[in-house]
Amino acid sequence: MVTISAVAEQKIRELMAEEKDVVGLRVYVRGGGCHGYQYGMAFESKMGEDDTVVEKGDVKVIMDSQSAPLLQGAEVDYVDSVQGSGFSIKNPQAKTTCGCGSSFSA
Repeated sequence: MVTISAVAEQKIRELMAEEKDVVGLRVYVRGGGCHGYQYGMAFESKMGEDDTVVEKGDVKVIMDSQSAPLLQGAEVDYVDSVQGSGFSIKNPQAKTTCGCGSSFSA
């Protein structure tokens, strides 16, 4: 199960209001990055039959069938700091991560 922090939930809601025909935020994992896997996120206008959906209030986080197992137990958060702002993923399955936090090895 993926969790969504309260801050991320609010930010997703705000950003979805600016988009047209969006049903949720897709979070995915693909090969690449300096540690083997790389996170990605995009607003989604439709869901697939094999997608896993996590709902918190009216916010949906969507994962495809290949990404869902790699994201099991992860938390989607939104960070706003002097170094910048953006979504981050805290993944307990990540054995190692890169300095920027966008890639990991499992």
